[in-house]
Amino acid sequence: MMTEVLLIGGLTGLALFLAVFALLPRRVSLAGRIAAFDASRVAPLHDRSVAEEGSESALTRKLGGALERFCAELGWQFPSLRANLRLTGKSFESYLGTKALLGIFGLMVPLFLLSGLSLLGLHLSLVVPVWVGLIFAIVFFFLPDLELRQEVEKRRRDFRHAIGAFLDLVAMNLSGGRGVPEALMSASEIGDGWAFLRIRDALSNARLTGQTPWQTLGQLGAEVRVDELRDLAGALSLVAEDGAKVRESLTARAVSLRRKELADLEGQAAERSQSMLVAQLVMAGAFLVFLIYPAVQVLLHS
Repeated sequence: MMTEVLLIGGLTGLALFLAVFALLPRRVSLAGRIAAFDASRVAPLHDRSVAEEGSESALTRKLGGALERFCAELGWQFPSLRANLRLTGKSFESYLGTKALLGIFGLMVPLFLLSGLSLLGLHLSLVVPVWVGLIFAIVFFFLPDLELRQEVEKRRRDFRHAIGAFLDLVAMNLSGGRGVPEALMSASEIGDGWAFLRIRDALSNARLTGQTPWQTLGQLGAEVRVDELRDLAGALSLVAEDGAKVRESLTARAVSLRRKELADLEGQAAERSQSMLVAQLVMAGAFLVFLIYPAVQVLLHS
């Protein structure tokens, strides 16, 4: 029992030491500072939007910030992960801090349970809780990845839906005699959803940087990884001078997006209908077993 308590205490102390060591500021080399500066240029505003709102704890921010600096020193940029986090409005440091804390929590839970059982007089081997703790740590560590993937898919689906409405609005503005840049900006100002806000910000930045609106829309499509927006930017760059062709192209693309979205919804509905059918068959089979079991028992004992 004494050996198990010492091992549990040692592992707990090691976990606490690593957490405190990660929170302590360290002296960074010049190469590390340059790497961190390059990493912060990718998207400093979106990566820290959630942290500035105070939606996470100070421990998560500090631990995530330390891990972010460590990744920057090693040159690990994670462009795909950062793009997904920007799409969901989460900060990179909060994401790293949450993963680390969940991993530590998963590692310590079985050890704490073993300590409680030892105090109650139940002596168990330390091997099983250690392996269970490692499994829990791995599972808890990857839970934010699963949540992020589901949220990213939902966000991109909502963004495609917003693009369909945006195309219709742009076509209507073109029919009213507006030019392409004015029609794009006017259409983006009608909606108040997060997708329209991202499009409006991109078009506003185009005015400040001197780029064309379709160039910024293409960059936004590459950032959020929505192919429909990049295709729209390419089409606008080809027919930007002809308002009639632009209007026809936008209308056709809006119809195509709606058809695609409708097909996806029909596929999801069919999949859920099949799942409900399987559940109903299982319930019917269980009910039949419940009805037949007494008669079978009587026949077997007669």
